[in-house]
Amino acid sequence: MYIIVGLGNPGREYEGTRHNVGFLVLDKLAAKENISILEKRHKAIIGKGMAAGQKCVLAKPQTYMNLSGECVRQLIDFYKADETTELIVISDDVSLEVGQIRIRKKGSAGGHNGLKNIIAHLGHDGFIRVKMGVGEKPPGWDLVDYVLGRFSPKDREAMDEAAGRAADAIRTIIAQGPDVAMNQFNTVKKPVKEPKEPKGPREPKEPKEPKEPKQPKKQDEPSEKQRLQKPVEVKQPGEAGGPETGEKAAGESSRL
Repeated sequence: MYIIVGLGNPGREYEGTRHNVGFLVLDKLAAKENISILEKRHKAIIGKGMAAGQKCVLAKPQTYMNLSGECVRQLIDFYKADETTELIVISDDVSLEVGQIRIRKKGSAGGHNGLKNIIAHLGHDGFIRVKMGVGEKPPGWDLVDYVLGRFSPKDREAMDEAAGRAADAIRTIIAQGPDVAMNQFNTVKKPVKEPKEPKGPREPKEPKEPKEPKQPKKQDEPSEKQRLQKPVEVKQPGEAGGPETGEKAAGESSRL
């Protein structure tokens, strides 16, 4: 026997608030499995039926959030369910993006007063929970005011779709176990990037004007002084004033 508890606050004034997403998921699951949640028992409104081929009890605690453990304790004791494998609790989570689902087999309350009270009544935190992301509170907001507030139309649409996926996740937990469900549903939905517009064809560049060919450098004309200088005449051997030859030249070299 599975006990599936969706956390929230009773009363019309809390319908559709972030803190009541547990009720929303439970309604989605009840619709999928054709279960009516109408009977008032165990400090809750409950419905009995079959989910994923197994007997189950769907429960919406009527104790207000901070006392949810009283309802859960009565349900566990009455139906003799296994607290670690047959209890599934659905709660909101401000640390997750809107519409994100996170399934856990155990863990702390994470600041959630409903989970905190359930842990106190069970004496342990080893039960399956399905956390529903409602988004982080804006800067300057009071946390209580935020979770008791309602979704924007855009977030409401995302939350409604996520609640349907969470119902499928619960059916997977029952049919195949929490590990399979975690692998399948614990994913972050990344926004789809819009495709970039293709760049148009580049305009052809204007042809550059051909550069004028460089003029060859003119050789410097000889200066007036250079023109007036006479070339030096080199005299050949044997000529007057030329280098000495023969014995005389040999004698001169021996003295060096």
